[in-house]
Amino acid sequence: MGHLPALIQDLALILIAAAIITLLFRKLKQPLVLGYIIAGFVVGPHLSLTPNIAETDNIKTLADMGVIFLLFSLGLEFSFKKLIRVGGSASITAFVEIIFITVAGFYLGHWMGWGRMDSLFLGGMLASSSTTITIKAFEELKIKTQQYVRVVFGVLIVQDIVVVLLMVLLSTVAVSREVEGFELLFIMAKLIFFLVLWFIAGIFLLPSLLSWAKKFLDEETLLILSLGLCLGMVVLATQAGFSAELGAFIMGSILAETTKAERIEHLLKPVKDLFGAIFFVSVGMLIDPQAIVDYRWPVLWVTLLVIFGKLFSTILGALLSGQPLKQSIQVGMSMAQIGEFTFIVATLGLTLGVISNFLFPVAVGASAITTFTTPYLIRLSDPFFKFIEKIMPAKWLRTLNNYSFSAQNIQAESRWRTVMMSYINIIVSNAIVILALMLITIKFFIPFLNRNIENAFLRSLIVLVVTLGVAAPFLWALMAKKPANTGYKELWLQRKYSRGPLLILEISRIVAGILLIGFWVDRLFSTTIAILIAVPLIIIVLVLFSTKIQNFYQRLEGRFLSNLNARQLADEEKLQQEMMLKKKLLPQTDLSPWDAHMINLEVDPHAEYIGKTLLELAWREKFGINIAYIKRGNNLMYAPDRYTRLLPFDNVGIIATDEQMQKLKPVFEQTKNIDSAENAIEDIVLQKMVVNENNRLKGQTIRGSGIRERTKGLVVGIQRNDERILNPPSDTEFQWGDIIWIVGERKKIQELNKQPDIII
Repeated sequence: MGHLPALIQDLALILIAAAIITLLFRKLKQPLVLGYIIAGFVVGPHLSLTPNIAETDNIKTLADMGVIFLLFSLGLEFSFKKLIRVGGSASITAFVEIIFITVAGFYLGHWMGWGRMDSLFLGGMLASSSTTITIKAFEELKIKTQQYVRVVFGVLIVQDIVVVLLMVLLSTVAVSREVEGFELLFIMAKLIFFLVLWFIAGIFLLPSLLSWAKKFLDEETLLILSLGLCLGMVVLATQAGFSAELGAFIMGSILAETTKAERIEHLLKPVKDLFGAIFFVSVGMLIDPQAIVDYRWPVLWVTLLVIFGKLFSTILGALLSGQPLKQSIQVGMSMAQIGEFTFIVATLGLTLGVISNFLFPVAVGASAITTFTTPYLIRLSDPFFKFIEKIMPAKWLRTLNNYSFSAQNIQAESRWRTVMMSYINIIVSNAIVILALMLITIKFFIPFLNRNIENAFLRSLIVLVVTLGVAAPFLWALMAKKPANTGYKELWLQRKYSRGPLLILEISRIVAGILLIGFWVDRLFSTTIAILIAVPLIIIVLVLFSTKIQNFYQRLEGRFLSNLNARQLADEEKLQQEMMLKKKLLPQTDLSPWDAHMINLEVDPHAEYIGKTLLELAWREKFGINIAYIKRGNNLMYAPDRYTRLLPFDNVGIIATDEQMQKLKPVFEQTKNIDSAENAIEDIVLQKMVVNENNRLKGQTIRGSGIRERTKGLVVGIQRNDERILNPPSDTEFQWGDIIWIVGERKKIQELNKQPDIII
């Protein structure tokens, strides 16, 4: 046989070492990521007792591909709907933690005498927690059904997204050497612009492409197409001045909204696992044991900052978001470790040549220590809460409880928030499309006309007519489209309090549209022509043809929304046709003022209570729990009555606190917990609603209101001032300002809270 390329020899060495050590780590029940890193150290240049890698440049290229595919896979697992479902609590918690630990990391590096870039990248490296380690700890401790775990998962989702964006900022700052002032604001504005633009264009085009090519897409073709799109977006992102990782993540998040997302994710998994393993092995190759010894004090300080800094900042963020004290402490003590992104951020810094080599051993040392401390911190969360509760003044506890109640009330009263979000979506999305059209015109269309048309006035006229003709639907939407929700109509009818601010919003965006038109015309013609002729003429044309422009925009918007919701609609259709067993529980289905939440359990075929009715079991009376639904085969029973019997393999949705579930566990002994992240009930939610003039529930009892019949659900909780009523009696009367928690069908609960038609 001829000469064997060094790359093949290196790959063989890497994969064999990774396989052996990860087998050992699986046996020891330790994270595989640490196993890969140790495998890299074993075959790296700093250990002479074992065979070493011959050519590191080739391995570095493969490692770069590993980062790209890891980010692409992360984007496939993420969807913008998923981010929305995370809710404000997890988002606020994540942002407070990220801002605090990033700033603290920067100043810790500065205190240790490190350079500005080393300190800046240290802050970025500490920003995320480890999803892998956290999930592993929850599984080992068998606490995945507890309510605070959902908040932790939501925080991890937001962290992953923010850290991807943080990587882009760090890479751009590293290249420009600017870390403050207008340059940083420009970078952020540019990032937001391209993110929104790529997402809008991708959702508008890619689902249609996949739908058209559906009959041609076997597994091989789909995998090749997906990888081609991923790498194509990587090239586009780097051409725009961003990192390759951002391009991979964006393409993954776009494909996540298509009906092919699960299939692509399944096909990509072996590719991601292979190249991801090579990346983490390459990280281990950079470890120098002597450097860890030399920098033992920085390792110690960074470890202490990770444990105590993340603990403090996450608890603070959870409290600010309105979480109760106990749940905030549980969330904080679950996230005191650094994640896989630490090594990706460090690799980015080394690739750009802006950080020192010692950052890697510091990161590895801190990661190893916090990996082993995480399970112990989670176990200590309850004793720590009891200790804090014991020493904290009663006045402070009451203040925290009142703040939590106020936060829940704000979340329930969300009409202005909904309307403002609708306005922001309309203005930002359409403004970005218009600006993108202008950039394309400047970059390509004007140079083309300059080469082919000599008359300058004619060139400018053609540019104006073509660009404004294409941009007309988006200009109309920017200046005139109304938010399509009932909240806007309700606020508009409140003449005294709401109409004035709404009029200011309407006038402001009309003025913004006129200024945008004026800016573009002024660029093509003189200011006099723009003010006296062009702008008034364009506005008149937009008004005269507003109906046709509106209809065309609605068709574009319909196409976009159809593509955006294609995956959801396909899932709903599949559920209706096949009545699949796997359905999804919305993560916002929680009772925040208490520890009560919805848990999905399966009835063991050997349970003693099989065949008994809910009346005979009397679980509500014994344990204080509610049964929201029973899924039996292809049949789903919402709010089952007292005569319903439990049968083997029934999926039972239980509303309970963590303490109530601990009491119920002996009854459900030997049952199998179903991971609510994979198998859930999509149409059943716990939703809060305020008793007000819209639903006209004041003075009615729970039984007399007909909520059970109108929502196919039941009232499981009422928050009245400082009083919390769990499982209220059916003769309880509603009062103004009551916050009601209802479990039932999502759409029917939403319809219940709609304001009836008002006859003027």
